[in-house]
Amino acid sequence: MTTSDKKFAWLGEMAIVRRMLVLCLVLAPLCVATAQQGKSTSAKGSVTGHYEGTAKNRAEEVINVAFELTEKEGAMSGMIRSSHGDFTVTGGTHHGEDVTLEFDAGGSTGTITLKLAPDKLSGTWSAGDDGGPVDVKKVAAQEETPKGKS
Repeated sequence: MTTSDKKFAWLGEMAIVRRMLVLCLVLAPLCVATAQQGKSTSAKGSVTGHYEGTAKNRAEEVINVAFELTEKEGAMSGMIRSSHGDFTVTGGTHHGEDVTLEFDAGGSTGTITLKLAPDKLSGTWSAGDDGGPVDVKKVAAQEETPKGKS
């Protein structure tokens, strides 16, 4: 092999090394971005669970609330228990960090619009001409004691 042939062979090898380096530099950030996307998806995972907290009405009265929510394919169902009564969740959606609940407010439909944070839901509720802020935190579901036993 002549000297010029060796130079061309060496240049060809360097071109391959450069291509591999560029490929690695392009793929590394994509891998990091994919890993971070997985983390934020888990933080914004299912809303299913038991939440407890408070809501306020227009009169600024503090209302203790508990949400028992079930999410299936982005659709919401469950119960809202409060010091003002129990309300069935009749519908709702979950898209990213946005959660909307619709509930039976004794004939009319109430709406709760929430933002999902890790183990927390915060937002506002409205039913008829009443409404206000609501904040609940995810807690372990409490086991109910069978009636007639203590």
